[in-house]
Amino acid sequence: MAKKTEILVIGTNEKIRETVLRLLNTNSMWQAMGVGTVEEAVAKCMETTYEVLLIGAGLTDELETLLITEIKAIQPSIHIIPHYGGGSGLLFAEIYLALGINNEA
Repeated sequence: MAKKTEILVIGTNEKIRETVLRLLNTNSMWQAMGVGTVEEAVAKCMETTYEVLLIGAGLTDELETLLITEIKAIQPSIHIIPHYGGGSGLLFAEIYLALGINNEA
């Protein structure tokens, strides 16, 4: 069995974050984990190597900049994607694009 793509989702709204996680985890090749703060994201990245960091709504510009700086210092090759809504089709397309996968039907 192929290794699953590890995706870390950060967003301050728990209900939205849980919805995004549920959608991402419908793909059998992805394993998504969610956090609500920069501190939690940094801690998770110290424990696990993620291919993608998906940034949801709710972080201030200052916190988003801090997040990106901190995560890139720990995992320089991580793909960072801002996602502020738009439905599952857009969400999946963003992940595929970040991973360099052509998923056209």
